[in-house]
Amino acid sequence: MKSNLALTWDLESIFPGGSSSAEFESFLKTVEQDIEEIKNVMHSAKAPTNIEETIAFDEFITSLSSCLERLSEAGSFVSCLAAQNQHDKKAIQLSGKVTTLQAQLQSVSGEFDNLLRSTDDHTWEQWIAREEVRGISFIMNESRELAREKLSPELESLALDLAVDGYHGWSEFYDTIVSRVQIPFEEEGEVVMLSAGQAANKLHVADAEARQDMFTKWEQTWTEAEDYCADTLNHLAGFRLKLYGRRGWNQLLKEPLAINRMSEQTLNAMWNVIIESKPIFVEYLERKAKLLGVDKLSWVDVEAPIGAVASKVTYQEAAENIVKQFGKFSPKLAEFSEMAFDKQWIEVEDRPGKRPGGFCTSLTQSKETRIFMTFSGTASNVSTLAHELGHGYHQHLMTDLPVLNQNYAMNVAETASTFAEMIVADALVKDAKNEQEKLGLLEEKIQNSIAFFMNIHARFLFETRFYDKRKEGLVSAQELSEIMEEAQKEAYCGALSSYHPHFWASKLHFYITGVPFYNFPYTFGYMFSTGLYVRAQQEGASFADKYDALLKDTGVMTVEELALKHLDADLTGSEFWQSAMDLCIADVKEFLKMTEA
Repeated sequence: MKSNLALTWDLESIFPGGSSSAEFESFLKTVEQDIEEIKNVMHSAKAPTNIEETIAFDEFITSLSSCLERLSEAGSFVSCLAAQNQHDKKAIQLSGKVTTLQAQLQSVSGEFDNLLRSTDDHTWEQWIAREEVRGISFIMNESRELAREKLSPELESLALDLAVDGYHGWSEFYDTIVSRVQIPFEEEGEVVMLSAGQAANKLHVADAEARQDMFTKWEQTWTEAEDYCADTLNHLAGFRLKLYGRRGWNQLLKEPLAINRMSEQTLNAMWNVIIESKPIFVEYLERKAKLLGVDKLSWVDVEAPIGAVASKVTYQEAAENIVKQFGKFSPKLAEFSEMAFDKQWIEVEDRPGKRPGGFCTSLTQSKETRIFMTFSGTASNVSTLAHELGHGYHQHLMTDLPVLNQNYAMNVAETASTFAEMIVADALVKDAKNEQEKLGLLEEKIQNSIAFFMNIHARFLFETRFYDKRKEGLVSAQELSEIMEEAQKEAYCGALSSYHPHFWASKLHFYITGVPFYNFPYTFGYMFSTGLYVRAQQEGASFADKYDALLKDTGVMTVEELALKHLDADLTGSEFWQSAMDLCIADVKEFLKMTEA
Protein backbone atom coordinates (compact mmCIF):
# COMPACT_ATOMS: atom_id res chain seq x y z
CA MET A 1 0.00 0.00 0.00
CA LYS A 2 1.12 3.56 -0.72
CA SER A 3 2.65 5.33 2.28
CA ASN A 4 0.86 8.63 1.68
CA LEU A 5 -2.74 7.96 0.66
CA ALA A 6 -4.74 10.72 -1.03
CA LEU A 7 -7.81 11.98 0.85
CA THR A 8 -9.76 12.66 -2.34
CA TRP A 9 -10.96 10.27 -5.02
CA ASP A 10 -10.11 10.17 -8.71
CA LEU A 11 -13.11 10.92 -10.90
CA GLU A 12 -11.02 12.18 -13.82
CA SER A 13 -10.18 8.63 -14.91
CA ILE A 14 -13.91 7.98 -15.44
CA PHE A 15 -14.83 11.19 -17.26
CA PRO A 16 -12.34 14.09 -17.33
CA GLY A 17 -13.62 17.57 -16.55
CA GLY A 18 -16.10 16.88 -13.77
CA SER A 19 -19.59 18.24 -14.33
CA SER A 20 -18.34 20.16 -17.40
CA SER A 21 -16.93 17.01 -19.04
CA ALA A 22 -17.44 17.04 -22.81
CA GLU A 23 -16.69 13.32 -22.84
CA PHE A 24 -19.50 12.65 -20.38
CA GLU A 25 -21.89 14.82 -22.38
CA SER A 26 -21.09 12.75 -25.48
CA PHE A 27 -21.47 9.54 -23.48
CA LEU A 28 -24.98 10.57 -22.36
CA LYS A 29 -26.01 11.47 -25.91
CA THR A 30 -24.95 8.04 -27.16
CA VAL A 31 -26.91 6.32 -24.39
CA GLU A 32 -29.92 8.50 -25.18
CA GLN A 33 -29.75 7.50 -28.86
CA ASP A 34 -29.41 3.82 -28.00
CA ILE A 35 -32.40 3.98 -25.67
CA GLU A 36 -34.39 5.56 -28.48
CA GLU A 37 -33.39 2.70 -30.80
CA ILE A 38 -34.44 -0.09 -28.43
CA LYS A 39 -37.60 1.88 -27.66
CA ASN A 40 -38.50 1.72 -31.37
CA VAL A 41 -37.72 -1.99 -31.47
CA MET A 42 -39.94 -2.65 -28.48
CA HIS A 43 -42.84 -0.55 -29.82
CA SER A 44 -43.17 -2.87 -32.82
CA ALA A 45 -42.36 -6.12 -30.99
CA LYS A 46 -44.92 -8.82 -30.27
CA ALA A 47 -44.83 -11.66 -27.79
CA PRO A 48 -43.16 -14.76 -29.30
CA THR A 49 -45.42 -17.74 -30.00
CA ASN A 50 -42.68 -20.33 -30.56
CA ILE A 51 -39.01 -20.89 -29.71
CA GLU A 52 -37.80 -19.61 -33.10
CA GLU A 53 -39.41 -16.22 -32.50
CA THR A 54 -37.65 -15.87 -29.14
CA ILE A 55 -34.27 -15.77 -30.92
CA ALA A 56 -35.14 -12.34 -32.33
CA PHE A 57 -35.01 -10.91 -28.77
CA ASP A 58 -31.38 -11.92 -28.13
CA GLU A 59 -30.06 -8.73 -29.69
CA PHE A 60 -32.61 -6.62 -27.81
CA ILE A 61 -31.56 -8.16 -24.47
CA THR A 62 -27.91 -7.44 -25.30
CA SER A 63 -28.72 -3.81 -26.18
CA LEU A 64 -30.89 -3.40 -23.08
CA SER A 65 -28.09 -4.76 -20.89
CA SER A 66 -25.62 -2.35 -22.49
CA CYS A 67 -27.89 0.64 -21.84
CA LEU A 68 -28.43 -0.46 -18.24
CA GLU A 69 -24.69 -0.81 -17.71
CA ARG A 70 -23.82 2.59 -19.17
CA LEU A 71 -26.68 4.42 -17.50
CA SER A 72 -25.66 2.88 -14.17
CA GLU A 73 -22.15 4.23 -14.81
CA ALA A 74 -23.58 7.68 -15.56
CA GLY A 75 -25.75 7.64 -12.45
CA SER A 76 -22.79 6.70 -10.26
CA PHE A 77 -20.63 9.42 -11.78
CA VAL A 78 -23.13 12.24 -11.23
CA SER A 79 -23.93 11.04 -7.70
CA CYS A 80 -20.20 11.31 -6.94
CA LEU A 81 -20.07 14.83 -8.38
CA ALA A 82 -23.09 15.97 -6.39
CA ALA A 83 -21.86 14.36 -3.16
CA GLN A 84 -18.37 15.87 -3.26
CA ASN A 85 -19.76 19.38 -3.78
CA GLN A 86 -23.38 20.11 -2.95
CA HIS A 87 -23.06 23.52 -4.58
CA ASP A 88 -22.19 22.06 -8.00
CA LYS A 89 -25.31 23.23 -9.86
CA LYS A 90 -24.21 21.59 -13.10
CA ALA A 91 -24.00 18.22 -11.33
CA ILE A 92 -27.58 18.67 -10.15
CA GLN A 93 -28.68 19.37 -13.73
CA LEU A 94 -26.84 16.28 -14.94
CA SER A 95 -28.52 14.24 -12.22
CA GLY A 96 -31.88 15.36 -13.59
CA LYS A 97 -30.81 14.34 -17.10
CA VAL A 98 -29.72 10.88 -15.92
CA THR A 99 -32.94 10.44 -13.96
CA THR A 100 -34.92 11.24 -17.12
CA LEU A 101 -32.95 8.67 -19.13
CA GLN A 102 -33.42 6.10 -16.37
CA ALA A 103 -37.17 6.67 -16.51
CA GLN A 104 -37.11 6.18 -20.29
CA LEU A 105 -35.13 2.97 -19.94
CA GLN A 106 -37.43 1.74 -17.19
CA SER A 107 -40.31 2.41 -19.55
CA VAL A 108 -38.69 0.26 -22.27
CA SER A 109 -37.96 -2.43 -19.68
CA GLY A 110 -41.59 -2.24 -18.60
CA GLU A 111 -42.75 -2.84 -22.17
CA PHE A 112 -40.39 -5.80 -22.46
CA ASP A 113 -41.65 -7.17 -19.14
CA ASN A 114 -45.20 -6.89 -20.41
CA LEU A 115 -44.15 -8.84 -23.51
CA LEU A 116 -42.76 -11.51 -21.19
CA ARG A 117 -46.07 -11.51 -19.33
CA SER A 118 -47.94 -12.02 -22.60
CA THR A 119 -45.84 -15.00 -23.71
CA ASP A 120 -47.69 -18.30 -23.33
CA ASP A 121 -46.32 -20.73 -20.74
CA HIS A 122 -45.15 -23.38 -23.23
CA THR A 123 -43.13 -20.88 -25.31
CA TRP A 124 -41.86 -19.30 -22.11
CA GLU A 125 -40.43 -22.55 -20.76
CA GLN A 126 -38.67 -23.16 -24.06
CA TRP A 127 -37.39 -19.58 -24.16
CA ILE A 128 -35.67 -19.55 -20.78
CA ALA A 129 -34.31 -23.07 -21.38
CA ARG A 130 -32.28 -21.85 -24.38
CA GLU A 131 -28.55 -21.83 -23.72
CA GLU A 132 -28.26 -18.12 -24.61
CA VAL A 133 -30.93 -17.17 -22.05
CA ARG A 134 -30.55 -19.82 -19.34
CA GLY A 135 -27.98 -17.74 -17.45
CA ILE A 136 -30.45 -14.89 -16.88
CA SER A 137 -33.56 -17.08 -16.40
CA PHE A 138 -34.02 -16.00 -12.75
CA ILE A 139 -34.20 -12.32 -13.76
CA MET A 140 -36.49 -13.11 -16.70
CA ASN A 141 -38.87 -15.08 -14.47
CA GLU A 142 -38.80 -12.40 -11.78
CA SER A 143 -39.56 -9.64 -14.32
CA ARG A 144 -42.41 -11.65 -15.82
CA GLU A 145 -44.05 -12.31 -12.45
CA LEU A 146 -43.73 -8.70 -11.30
CA ALA A 147 -45.19 -7.44 -14.60
CA ARG A 148 -48.30 -9.52 -13.94
CA GLU A 149 -48.90 -7.48 -10.79
CA LYS A 150 -48.39 -4.01 -12.27
CA LEU A 151 -50.48 -1.64 -14.40
CA SER A 152 -50.54 -1.74 -18.20
CA PRO A 153 -47.24 -0.72 -19.86
CA GLU A 154 -48.78 2.60 -20.94
CA LEU A 155 -49.80 3.55 -17.41
CA GLU A 156 -46.55 2.31 -15.85
CA SER A 157 -44.65 4.38 -18.42
CA LEU A 158 -46.76 7.43 -17.57
CA ALA A 159 -46.08 6.93 -13.86
CA LEU A 160 -42.35 6.71 -14.52
CA ASP A 161 -42.41 9.90 -16.60
CA LEU A 162 -44.37 11.79 -13.95
CA ALA A 163 -42.03 10.49 -11.25
CA VAL A 164 -39.04 12.37 -12.69
CA ASP A 165 -40.36 15.80 -11.64
CA GLY A 166 -42.71 14.45 -8.97
CA TYR A 167 -41.49 11.53 -6.92
CA HIS A 168 -37.75 11.84 -7.66
CA GLY A 169 -38.03 15.62 -7.80
CA TRP A 170 -39.09 15.75 -4.15
CA SER A 171 -36.14 13.53 -3.22
CA GLU A 172 -33.79 15.96 -4.98
CA PHE A 173 -35.47 18.87 -3.18
CA TYR A 174 -34.53 17.21 0.13
CA ASP A 175 -30.90 17.26 -1.02
CA THR A 176 -31.29 21.02 -1.56
CA ILE A 177 -32.67 21.43 1.97
CA VAL A 178 -29.68 19.54 3.42
CA SER A 179 -27.19 21.54 1.36
CA ARG A 180 -28.46 24.73 3.04
CA VAL A 181 -27.91 23.41 6.57
CA GLN A 182 -25.24 25.35 8.48
CA ILE A 183 -24.64 24.68 12.17
CA PRO A 184 -22.36 26.91 14.32
CA PHE A 185 -19.59 25.15 16.24
CA GLU A 186 -16.89 26.65 18.44
CA GLU A 187 -13.42 25.25 17.80
CA GLU A 188 -10.31 26.62 19.52
CA GLY A 189 -12.11 29.81 20.44
CA GLU A 190 -13.41 30.43 16.93
CA VAL A 191 -16.96 29.81 15.69
CA VAL A 192 -17.11 27.91 12.40
CA MET A 193 -20.16 26.92 10.37
CA LEU A 194 -20.45 23.16 9.81
CA SER A 195 -22.31 21.34 7.08
CA ALA A 196 -24.82 18.63 8.08
CA GLY A 197 -22.21 15.92 7.47
CA GLN A 198 -19.56 17.65 9.59
CA ALA A 199 -22.01 18.42 12.40
CA ALA A 200 -23.24 14.80 12.50
CA ASN A 201 -19.69 13.68 13.34
CA LYS A 202 -19.69 16.00 16.37
CA LEU A 203 -22.66 14.14 17.87
CA HIS A 204 -20.35 11.26 18.80
CA VAL A 205 -17.44 13.03 20.49
CA ALA A 206 -16.21 11.91 23.91
CA ASP A 207 -16.96 15.22 25.70
CA ALA A 208 -20.52 14.90 27.06
CA GLU A 209 -21.08 18.66 27.25
CA ALA A 210 -19.89 19.24 23.67
CA ARG A 211 -22.00 16.30 22.50
CA GLN A 212 -25.14 17.62 24.15
CA ASP A 213 -24.49 21.16 22.95
CA MET A 214 -24.24 19.97 19.35
CA PHE A 215 -27.37 17.84 19.71
CA THR A 216 -29.34 20.84 20.98
CA LYS A 217 -28.22 22.84 17.92
CA TRP A 218 -28.89 19.82 15.68
CA GLU A 219 -32.49 19.45 16.87
CA GLN A 220 -33.02 23.21 16.62
CA THR A 221 -31.70 23.28 13.04
CA TRP A 222 -34.00 20.49 11.88
CA THR A 223 -36.92 22.07 13.75
CA GLU A 224 -36.37 25.20 11.65
CA ALA A 225 -36.40 23.05 8.49
CA GLU A 226 -39.28 20.79 9.59
CA ASP A 227 -42.00 22.28 7.37
CA TYR A 228 -39.89 21.82 4.23
CA CYS A 229 -38.98 18.27 5.27
CA ALA A 230 -42.57 17.40 6.20
CA ASP A 231 -43.86 18.60 2.82
CA THR A 232 -41.20 16.56 1.06
CA LEU A 233 -41.83 13.38 3.03
CA ASN A 234 -45.60 13.67 2.66
CA HIS A 235 -45.41 14.04 -1.12
CA LEU A 236 -42.96 11.16 -1.49
CA ALA A 237 -45.24 8.90 0.52
CA GLY A 238 -48.35 10.18 -1.25
CA PHE A 239 -46.93 9.34 -4.67
CA ARG A 240 -45.94 5.86 -3.53
CA LEU A 241 -49.32 5.14 -1.94
CA LYS A 242 -51.27 6.34 -4.98
CA LEU A 243 -49.20 4.15 -7.29
CA TYR A 244 -49.63 1.13 -5.00
CA GLY A 245 -53.37 1.78 -4.92
CA ARG A 246 -53.60 1.93 -8.71
CA ARG A 247 -51.73 -1.36 -8.94
CA GLY A 248 -54.10 -2.94 -6.45
CA TRP A 249 -51.37 -3.48 -3.88
CA ASN A 250 -52.88 -3.42 -0.41
CA GLN A 251 -49.81 -4.54 1.52
CA LEU A 252 -47.44 -1.68 2.29
CA LEU A 253 -44.39 -3.96 2.39
CA LYS A 254 -45.18 -5.73 -0.87
CA GLU A 255 -42.70 -3.72 -2.97
CA PRO A 256 -39.90 -3.48 -0.35
CA LEU A 257 -40.03 -7.23 0.23
CA ALA A 258 -40.11 -7.97 -3.52
CA ILE A 259 -37.14 -5.66 -4.14
CA ASN A 260 -35.23 -7.41 -1.34
CA ARG A 261 -36.29 -10.86 -2.62
CA MET A 262 -37.49 -12.01 0.76
CA SER A 263 -40.75 -13.15 2.29
CA GLU A 264 -42.71 -11.48 5.07
CA GLN A 265 -42.32 -14.74 7.02
CA THR A 266 -38.54 -14.28 6.96
CA LEU A 267 -38.83 -10.62 8.01
CA ASN A 268 -41.11 -11.50 10.92
CA ALA A 269 -38.87 -14.40 12.01
CA MET A 270 -35.91 -12.00 12.19
CA TRP A 271 -37.76 -9.24 14.10
CA ASN A 272 -39.28 -11.77 16.54
CA VAL A 273 -35.83 -13.07 17.57
CA ILE A 274 -34.63 -9.47 17.99
CA ILE A 275 -37.63 -8.34 20.06
CA GLU A 276 -37.42 -11.38 22.34
CA SER A 277 -33.71 -10.71 22.92
CA LYS A 278 -33.97 -7.00 23.76
CA PRO A 279 -33.96 -7.30 27.59
CA ILE A 280 -30.22 -8.03 27.73
CA PHE A 281 -29.51 -5.03 25.49
CA VAL A 282 -31.56 -2.87 27.84
CA GLU A 283 -29.37 -4.23 30.64
CA TYR A 284 -26.34 -3.08 28.63
CA LEU A 285 -27.83 0.44 28.23
CA GLU A 286 -28.49 0.62 31.96
CA ARG A 287 -24.94 -0.48 32.76
CA LYS A 288 -23.53 2.09 30.36
CA ALA A 289 -25.58 4.81 32.05
CA LYS A 290 -23.94 3.90 35.38
CA LEU A 291 -20.48 3.97 33.79
CA LEU A 292 -21.20 7.46 32.44
CA GLY A 293 -22.56 8.58 35.81
CA VAL A 294 -26.15 9.25 34.72
CA ASP A 295 -29.48 7.72 35.72
CA LYS A 296 -30.47 7.04 32.10
CA LEU A 297 -28.70 7.52 28.80
CA SER A 298 -29.84 10.41 26.62
CA TRP A 299 -30.12 9.96 22.85
CA VAL A 300 -26.57 11.24 22.28
CA ASP A 301 -25.12 9.19 25.16
CA VAL A 302 -26.01 5.90 23.43
CA GLU A 303 -22.99 6.07 21.11
CA ALA A 304 -20.69 7.86 23.56
CA PRO A 305 -17.27 6.14 23.74
CA ILE A 306 -16.30 4.08 26.78
CA GLY A 307 -12.91 2.66 27.72
CA ALA A 308 -9.49 3.63 26.45
CA VAL A 309 -9.95 3.53 22.69
CA ALA A 310 -7.89 6.20 20.97
CA SER A 311 -10.17 9.10 20.10
CA LYS A 312 -8.37 9.86 16.83
CA VAL A 313 -6.80 7.72 14.14
CA THR A 314 -5.30 8.88 10.86
CA TYR A 315 -6.72 7.79 7.52
CA GLN A 316 -3.44 6.04 6.69
CA GLU A 317 -3.53 4.09 9.97
CA ALA A 318 -7.17 3.12 9.40
CA ALA A 319 -6.45 1.94 5.85
CA GLU A 320 -3.44 -0.17 6.84
CA ASN A 321 -5.27 -1.76 9.75
CA ILE A 322 -8.36 -2.58 7.68
CA VAL A 323 -6.28 -4.29 4.98
CA LYS A 324 -4.37 -6.22 7.64
CA GLN A 325 -7.54 -7.51 9.33
CA PHE A 326 -9.25 -8.32 6.02
CA GLY A 327 -6.20 -10.38 5.07
CA LYS A 328 -6.71 -12.69 8.06
CA PHE A 329 -10.08 -13.73 6.65
CA SER A 330 -9.51 -13.51 2.91
CA PRO A 331 -6.42 -12.49 0.90
CA LYS A 332 -8.75 -11.59 -2.00
CA LEU A 333 -10.69 -9.11 0.16
CA ALA A 334 -7.42 -7.55 1.36
CA GLU A 335 -6.04 -7.28 -2.19
CA PHE A 336 -9.19 -5.57 -3.43
CA SER A 337 -9.15 -3.08 -0.55
CA GLU A 338 -5.50 -2.23 -1.06
CA MET A 339 -6.22 -1.59 -4.74
CA ALA A 340 -9.13 0.72 -3.82
CA PHE A 341 -6.87 2.77 -1.53
CA ASP A 342 -3.95 2.93 -3.96
CA LYS A 343 -6.02 3.79 -7.04
CA GLN A 344 -7.83 6.65 -5.27
CA TRP A 345 -11.29 5.14 -5.39
CA ILE A 346 -12.09 6.67 -1.98
CA GLU A 347 -13.12 10.21 -1.00
CA VAL A 348 -12.63 10.97 2.72
CA GLU A 349 -11.52 14.61 3.05
CA ASP A 350 -13.16 16.53 5.90
CA ARG A 351 -14.25 19.77 4.22
CA PRO A 352 -17.35 21.97 3.93
CA GLY A 353 -19.85 21.48 1.13
CA LYS A 354 -19.83 17.70 1.07
CA ARG A 355 -22.99 15.62 1.39
CA PRO A 356 -23.43 13.94 4.79
CA GLY A 357 -23.15 10.18 5.20
CA GLY A 358 -21.25 7.52 3.30
CA PHE A 359 -21.85 5.31 0.28
CA CYS A 360 -20.22 2.98 -2.21
CA THR A 361 -21.30 3.22 -5.84
CA SER A 362 -20.56 0.80 -8.67
CA LEU A 363 -19.11 1.80 -12.01
CA THR A 364 -20.27 -1.27 -13.88
CA GLN A 365 -18.74 -0.39 -17.24
CA SER A 366 -15.38 0.67 -15.80
CA LYS A 367 -15.47 -2.37 -13.47
CA GLU A 368 -14.55 -0.09 -10.56
CA THR A 369 -16.22 1.36 -7.49
CA ARG A 370 -16.06 4.70 -5.68
CA ILE A 371 -16.46 5.17 -1.93
CA PHE A 372 -17.62 8.41 -0.33
CA MET A 373 -17.46 9.51 3.32
CA THR A 374 -16.08 12.24 5.57
CA PHE A 375 -13.22 10.92 7.71
CA SER A 376 -12.54 12.81 10.93
CA GLY A 377 -10.53 10.14 12.74
CA THR A 378 -13.23 8.52 14.89
CA ALA A 379 -13.70 4.80 15.48
CA SER A 380 -17.10 5.16 13.81
CA ASN A 381 -15.35 6.49 10.69
CA VAL A 382 -13.12 3.41 10.60
CA SER A 383 -16.21 1.19 10.77
CA THR A 384 -17.83 3.14 7.94
CA LEU A 385 -14.70 2.75 5.81
CA ALA A 386 -14.62 -1.03 6.37
CA HIS A 387 -18.37 -1.15 5.70
CA GLU A 388 -18.12 0.62 2.33
CA LEU A 389 -15.13 -1.51 1.28
CA GLY A 390 -17.32 -4.56 1.93
CA HIS A 391 -19.81 -3.14 -0.57
CA GLY A 392 -17.00 -2.55 -3.04
CA TYR A 393 -15.70 -6.12 -2.73
CA HIS A 394 -19.19 -7.50 -3.32
CA GLN A 395 -19.45 -5.60 -6.60
CA HIS A 396 -15.88 -6.58 -7.50
CA LEU A 397 -16.90 -10.25 -7.38
CA MET A 398 -19.86 -9.57 -9.69
CA THR A 399 -18.05 -7.67 -12.48
CA ASP A 400 -17.70 -10.61 -14.88
CA LEU A 401 -21.32 -11.76 -14.54
CA PRO A 402 -24.06 -10.72 -17.01
CA VAL A 403 -25.20 -7.16 -16.19
CA LEU A 404 -28.74 -8.34 -15.47
CA ASN A 405 -27.38 -10.76 -12.83
CA GLN A 406 -25.45 -8.03 -11.00
CA ASN A 407 -28.57 -6.37 -9.60
CA TYR A 408 -28.49 -7.67 -6.04
CA ALA A 409 -30.88 -6.33 -3.42
CA MET A 410 -30.07 -3.92 -0.62
CA ASN A 411 -30.42 -6.48 2.18
CA VAL A 412 -27.75 -8.82 0.78
CA ALA A 413 -25.64 -5.80 -0.21
CA GLU A 414 -25.68 -4.82 3.46
CA THR A 415 -24.55 -8.36 4.30
CA ALA A 416 -21.17 -7.95 2.61
CA SER A 417 -20.59 -4.51 4.12
CA THR A 418 -21.57 -5.50 7.64
CA PHE A 419 -19.51 -8.70 7.44
CA ALA A 420 -16.49 -6.56 6.55
CA GLU A 421 -17.15 -4.32 9.56
CA MET A 422 -17.39 -7.39 11.78
CA ILE A 423 -14.02 -8.76 10.65
CA VAL A 424 -12.30 -5.53 11.66
CA ALA A 425 -14.19 -5.09 14.93
CA ASP A 426 -13.70 -8.67 16.13
CA ALA A 427 -10.02 -8.72 15.24
CA LEU A 428 -9.41 -5.45 17.07
CA VAL A 429 -11.08 -6.77 20.25
CA LYS A 430 -8.96 -9.94 20.17
CA ASP A 431 -5.77 -7.93 19.59
CA ALA A 432 -6.47 -5.37 22.34
CA LYS A 433 -3.35 -4.37 24.30
CA ASN A 434 -5.10 -4.22 27.70
CA GLU A 435 -8.47 -4.60 29.44
CA GLN A 436 -9.43 -0.93 29.06
CA GLU A 437 -8.80 -0.99 25.32
CA LYS A 438 -10.64 -4.30 25.02
CA LEU A 439 -13.64 -2.83 26.87
CA GLY A 440 -13.76 0.17 24.56
CA LEU A 441 -13.51 -1.95 21.40
CA LEU A 442 -16.06 -4.46 22.69
CA GLU A 443 -18.45 -1.63 23.43
CA GLU A 444 -18.08 -0.36 19.87
CA LYS A 445 -19.08 -3.80 18.60
CA ILE A 446 -22.15 -3.80 20.82
CA GLN A 447 -23.03 -0.38 19.41
CA ASN A 448 -23.70 -2.08 16.08
CA SER A 449 -26.25 -4.37 17.72
CA ILE A 450 -27.93 -1.39 19.38
CA ALA A 451 -28.04 0.44 16.05
CA PHE A 452 -29.56 -2.45 14.10
CA PHE A 453 -31.85 -3.86 16.80
CA MET A 454 -33.09 -0.56 18.25
CA ASN A 455 -32.30 2.46 16.02
CA ILE A 456 -33.21 0.71 12.76
CA HIS A 457 -36.20 -0.92 14.44
CA ALA A 458 -37.40 2.57 15.42
CA ARG A 459 -37.08 3.67 11.79
CA PHE A 460 -39.07 0.64 10.64
CA LEU A 461 -41.81 1.30 13.21
CA PHE A 462 -41.89 5.00 12.32
CA GLU A 463 -42.14 4.47 8.58
CA THR A 464 -44.80 1.77 8.91
CA ARG A 465 -46.96 3.98 11.14
CA PHE A 466 -46.34 7.12 9.11
CA TYR A 467 -47.51 5.43 5.91
CA ASP A 468 -50.63 4.11 7.65
CA LYS A 469 -51.44 7.63 8.82
CA ARG A 470 -50.55 9.17 5.44
CA LYS A 471 -53.34 7.12 3.83
CA GLU A 472 -55.77 9.37 5.71
CA GLY A 473 -54.15 12.63 4.53
CA LEU A 474 -51.18 14.92 5.09
CA VAL A 475 -49.24 14.40 8.32
CA SER A 476 -47.98 17.54 10.08
CA ALA A 477 -44.39 18.06 11.20
CA GLN A 478 -45.52 17.88 14.82
CA GLU A 479 -47.29 14.56 14.22
CA LEU A 480 -44.21 13.19 12.44
CA SER A 481 -42.07 14.07 15.45
CA GLU A 482 -44.60 12.42 17.79
CA ILE A 483 -44.65 9.23 15.70
CA MET A 484 -40.85 9.24 15.62
CA GLU A 485 -40.43 9.66 19.35
CA GLU A 486 -43.05 7.02 20.09
CA ALA A 487 -41.24 4.58 17.78
CA GLN A 488 -37.91 5.31 19.46
CA LYS A 489 -39.35 4.75 22.94
CA GLU A 490 -40.77 1.39 21.85
CA ALA A 491 -37.63 0.27 20.01
CA TYR A 492 -35.36 1.23 22.93
CA CYS A 493 -37.83 -0.26 25.45
CA GLY A 494 -38.07 3.09 27.25
CA ALA A 495 -34.43 2.83 28.33
CA LEU A 496 -33.44 6.42 27.41
CA SER A 497 -34.03 9.73 29.18
CA SER A 498 -34.44 11.69 25.93
CA TYR A 499 -35.02 10.97 22.25
CA HIS A 500 -34.56 12.54 18.80
CA PRO A 501 -38.02 13.72 17.63
CA HIS A 502 -36.69 15.27 14.39
CA PHE A 503 -34.74 12.20 13.35
CA TRP A 504 -37.27 11.80 10.52
CA ALA A 505 -36.16 15.19 9.13
CA SER A 506 -32.40 14.68 9.52
CA LYS A 507 -32.17 11.15 8.09
CA LEU A 508 -31.55 10.94 4.34
CA HIS A 509 -32.80 7.34 4.17
CA PHE A 510 -36.45 8.35 4.54
CA TYR A 511 -36.14 10.46 1.36
CA ILE A 512 -34.44 7.97 -0.97
CA THR A 513 -36.72 7.01 -3.86
CA GLY A 514 -34.70 4.11 -5.26
CA VAL A 515 -35.56 1.78 -2.38
CA PRO A 516 -38.76 2.12 -0.31
CA PHE A 517 -38.38 1.28 3.40
CA TYR A 518 -34.65 1.88 3.50
CA ASN A 519 -34.39 0.39 7.00
CA PHE A 520 -35.06 -3.31 7.65
CA PRO A 521 -32.56 -4.42 4.95
CA TYR A 522 -29.80 -3.01 7.18
CA THR A 523 -30.89 -5.18 10.10
CA PHE A 524 -31.25 -8.18 7.80
CA GLY A 525 -27.71 -7.57 6.51
CA TYR A 526 -26.37 -7.33 10.06
CA MET A 527 -28.11 -10.47 11.27
CA PHE A 528 -27.39 -12.45 8.09
CA SER A 529 -23.71 -11.45 8.11
CA THR A 530 -23.46 -12.33 11.82
CA GLY A 531 -24.90 -15.76 11.01
CA LEU A 532 -22.27 -16.04 8.25
CA TYR A 533 -19.60 -15.01 10.73
CA VAL A 534 -20.69 -17.79 13.08
CA ARG A 535 -20.20 -20.25 10.18
CA ALA A 536 -16.82 -18.69 9.34
CA GLN A 537 -15.63 -19.29 12.90
CA GLN A 538 -16.88 -22.86 12.78
CA GLU A 539 -15.43 -23.73 9.36
CA GLY A 540 -12.16 -21.75 9.37
CA ALA A 541 -10.16 -20.63 6.32
CA SER A 542 -12.18 -22.70 3.85
CA PHE A 543 -15.22 -20.49 4.43
CA ALA A 544 -13.75 -17.54 2.45
CA ASP A 545 -14.40 -19.31 -0.88
CA LYS A 546 -17.91 -20.27 0.21
CA TYR A 547 -18.51 -16.65 1.17
CA ASP A 548 -17.43 -15.46 -2.29
CA ALA A 549 -19.70 -18.02 -3.97
CA LEU A 550 -22.66 -16.86 -1.87
CA LEU A 551 -22.05 -13.21 -2.79
CA LYS A 552 -21.88 -14.06 -6.49
CA ASP A 553 -25.33 -15.68 -6.28
CA THR A 554 -27.00 -12.68 -4.58
CA GLY A 555 -28.35 -11.33 -7.88
CA VAL A 556 -30.05 -14.55 -8.98
CA MET A 557 -31.76 -15.98 -5.88
CA THR A 558 -34.21 -15.10 -3.15
CA VAL A 559 -32.58 -14.82 0.27
CA GLU A 560 -34.30 -18.03 1.31
CA GLU A 561 -32.81 -19.89 -1.69
CA LEU A 562 -29.41 -18.33 -1.03
CA ALA A 563 -29.32 -19.48 2.60
CA LEU A 564 -30.56 -22.95 1.71
CA LYS A 565 -27.98 -23.48 -1.07
CA HIS A 566 -24.88 -22.10 0.65
CA LEU A 567 -25.64 -22.54 4.36
CA ASP A 568 -28.34 -25.24 4.45
CA ALA A 569 -30.35 -22.81 6.62
CA ASP A 570 -34.08 -21.97 6.76
CA LEU A 571 -34.56 -18.21 7.14
CA THR A 572 -38.30 -18.50 7.77
CA GLY A 573 -37.60 -20.24 11.08
CA SER A 574 -35.80 -18.92 14.16
CA GLU A 575 -32.74 -21.23 14.35
CA PHE A 576 -30.42 -19.32 11.99
CA TRP A 577 -31.43 -15.93 13.41
CA GLN A 578 -30.93 -17.19 16.96
CA SER A 579 -27.41 -18.41 16.14
CA ALA A 580 -26.59 -14.88 14.98
CA MET A 581 -28.23 -13.32 18.02
CA ASP A 582 -26.32 -15.60 20.40
CA LEU A 583 -23.04 -14.17 19.10
CA CYS A 584 -24.29 -10.61 19.72
CA ILE A 585 -25.51 -11.54 23.20
CA ALA A 586 -22.12 -13.10 24.01
CA ASP A 587 -20.51 -9.68 23.50
CA VAL A 588 -23.02 -8.05 25.87
CA LYS A 589 -22.46 -10.72 28.52
CA GLU A 590 -18.71 -10.20 28.31
CA PHE A 591 -19.20 -6.43 28.61
CA LEU A 592 -21.44 -6.85 31.67
CA LYS A 593 -18.90 -9.20 33.25
CA MET A 594 -16.02 -6.80 32.61
CA THR A 595 -17.93 -3.86 34.16
CA GLU A 596 -19.38 -5.61 37.24
CA ALA A 597 -17.08 -3.70 39.57
